[in-house]
Amino acid sequence: MPTEWYQESFGFHSVGRRTVVGRFDGGAITSDGGGVLLREVDERLRLLERFAGCFRDHRKPAAVEFTVRELVSQRVMALALGYEDLNDHDELRLDPLLAVLAGRQDPRGQDRVRAQDRGKALAGKSTLNRLELSTPEQAAGERYKRIAVERVAVDRLLVDIFLEAHAQAPEWITLDLDATDDPIHGEQEGRFFHGYYRNYCYLPLYIFCGEHLLGARLRPANIDAAAGTVEEVERIVTQIRQRWPQVKIVLRADSGFCRDAILAWCEAHDEIYYVVGLARNARLETLLAPALSEARARYEQTQQAARVFTEFAYRTRTSWSRSRRVIGKAEVLALGNNPRFIVTNLGVEQQAGQPLYEQVYCARGDMENRIKEQQLALFADRTSTATLRANQLRLYFSSIAYTLLLGLRRLGLAGTEMARAQCQTIRLKLLKIGAQVRVTVRKVWVSFSSAYPHWQTFAQAYHHLAAAP
Repeated sequence: MPTEWYQESFGFHSVGRRTVVGRFDGGAITSDGGGVLLREVDERLRLLERFAGCFRDHRKPAAVEFTVRELVSQRVMALALGYEDLNDHDELRLDPLLAVLAGRQDPRGQDRVRAQDRGKALAGKSTLNRLELSTPEQAAGERYKRIAVERVAVDRLLVDIFLEAHAQAPEWITLDLDATDDPIHGEQEGRFFHGYYRNYCYLPLYIFCGEHLLGARLRPANIDAAAGTVEEVERIVTQIRQRWPQVKIVLRADSGFCRDAILAWCEAHDEIYYVVGLARNARLETLLAPALSEARARYEQTQQAARVFTEFAYRTRTSWSRSRRVIGKAEVLALGNNPRFIVTNLGVEQQAGQPLYEQVYCARGDMENRIKEQQLALFADRTSTATLRANQLRLYFSSIAYTLLLGLRRLGLAGTEMARAQCQTIRLKLLKIGAQVRVTVRKVWVSFSSAYPHWQTFAQAYHHLAAAP
């Protein structure tokens, strides 16, 4: 029963001499009023329009109620606003504001074809689920699952958005690589037990440049963490170099990516460098022993953590094709020795060993914050559908939602108190705003709460977006 027909009053405990009465008579009220900022971001980036262009629609136009853009916009906007599951959309389809964010011309859903759908402006879970179940090879001949994503197009879009975020080509960029676990709890395709993470999971590969997501590839867990990295990096670097032919590129990763194929690929290309962790072994520790003795002496003298850096040429006995520059950190802490190593093809004249480790390599830790944003705040780990391909599409939806929120942070929140806020903080403080929605012939009125505490930041974000090209 629609709530506007339910007229019972609810009497709650009084406050002083005032009685407290509740009724379902507030009209259309949303908890996501700040989502209008996301739509303004999308108007600048054209992100959802271009993402929709990565799908091939084989439906008959005369039988279509929802365009591909409306469907993918609904899915991405809902993720950005904190609704992770398809089941949520059977209730969200009643929200006129989400309909506005998805670009529906009739936010109240009064023009739906079937009588039972009127008042529901958006698609339900079953319609959205067909996006995930469609395959490019079979979509043209299917009866229902006729909208299929083209993976190559989405991969290119993520890099295009990164390139467009820069007014001019930078001299240097750093590409961060990392793999993480995505636990799964069903019988999904590609399900394997991973000994390090001690659970059944996928092993997605992420590639970031600063805050920008350039690649997100879902992979089964029965592979090496670095598997497929050369192909992904080559694709991304080729696209970047088409726009910025002179840019110098540094690949940065932990020891899980210290593979000869990756290092040799960098060495075979001009102005492509690597700074990669190197797992310690007995030979490396022997080479580091003099520096470690010096660090131990400093620690015993001061009782403070001591670091000594050294470097040397090193080659593995079988796995490396050549000798390479290795920087060793001999560190002594109260808990004991903490030796660490990195390998690089940057020369001594380009970067000394200690700042290369402390300022360049250690900065890669910020990438883990970006992965956490996607997995925890934007639900990249909701990979519960049956096939690896469908779960890759879910990862794409999450990636586009992250890119949309990054656009808000970059274009709207620069210079504000939330300029460095994480996605979940932006959502909680700036998007989750109670608002009354009134739809008239000429306008959609979104009336925010007068008690909203972050209205100044909201206003700053609005004006920044209004000024953005």
